[in-house]
Amino acid sequence: MAAATGNDDNQLKPESEPAPVNLSPPLEEKPLSKNAQKKQLRQQRYEVKKAEKKAQEKEQKRKEAERKHKEWEETLANVTEEERQKLIESRRSLRKERMEKRSEEKEKKMERLNRAKEIGQKIVVDVDFAHLMSESEISSLVQQIMYCYAVNGRSTSPCHLWLTGVQGKMSTELEKLPGFEKWFIEKETRCYIEAMADQKDNLVYLTADSETVLDDLDPKHIYIIGGLVDRNRFKGITMTKAQEQGIKTAKLPIGEYMKMSSSQVLTVNQVLEILVKFLETKDWKTSFFTVIPQRKRTGLDPVDCSKLEPLSEEHREKEGDADKSAEKHDLLERKKVCIEVPLESGS
Repeated sequence: MAAATGNDDNQLKPESEPAPVNLSPPLEEKPLSKNAQKKQLRQQRYEVKKAEKKAQEKEQKRKEAERKHKEWEETLANVTEEERQKLIESRRSLRKERMEKRSEEKEKKMERLNRAKEIGQKIVVDVDFAHLMSESEISSLVQQIMYCYAVNGRSTSPCHLWLTGVQGKMSTELEKLPGFEKWFIEKETRCYIEAMADQKDNLVYLTADSETVLDDLDPKHIYIIGGLVDRNRFKGITMTKAQEQGIKTAKLPIGEYMKMSSSQVLTVNQVLEILVKFLETKDWKTSFFTVIPQRKRTGLDPVDCSKLEPLSEEHREKEGDADKSAEKHDLLERKKVCIEVPLESGS
């Protein structure tokens, strides 16, 4: 009887509901065009040359260190014992002075970053695109993030930097960076829309497709930079993402101050540096002309020339430095990681 009751109970139990099916169409990656294939080949050749150059530089540094050590030993061998002790003591004093200076600079840097964490402008680098990128592209993006951290740390007005979507291959590559576990930033495995759900109304995604031009940086807003390599394969992806999430969008007012040349693409660290520079100067023109290399611009926007003032002497010197960096193929510029630059339409 008990067995029969048990069978009846089993018959009355509802069947388990089937797992929900994701009906959204998968994001299909378009095949590479001939130009894109050529670009990819050039990138591969560049990576090989870069590795060779890095090895050569390492060898040169090793030889230079050996040369200096040999010269130092010869200098000590050709002086009296009293002079020898003076030279050694002098060298120790210089080394101690350098270490104290570095320690002082590090303390000041941490003070600035701590202050930024409390009241600074929040800026997010959205790295939730790893599934769309190759290993080499992810590696390049990781390098850009490293430059972002360095630029922010040197700034007199750093932002409160966030990394969101740090998981999988992206997390693995980031953890390979020396000292990454000690970086003074916010690292979040979740997407910003989840990690900052209570601040959704303040989220602003920077995208070229936005109709809103950014006039100023609102301390209450959280600005998002999308990291995606070769955005030509995924046009409008950040704008679509922001719209689906129901958050604000905006674009930098680059078109009001300059015309870009053939390429209207900036690296992730360039966009971050522009924002940080604006936090320092409160001047878009200075921020753009300081960060964007001259080879990427063709001149000022004639529509807005009337409201531009002549460049200061300091600014002209900075432009000269940018030109020199361009001639030397600045490492930051040669990285092929790019985002959708928040330019005005038609600029």
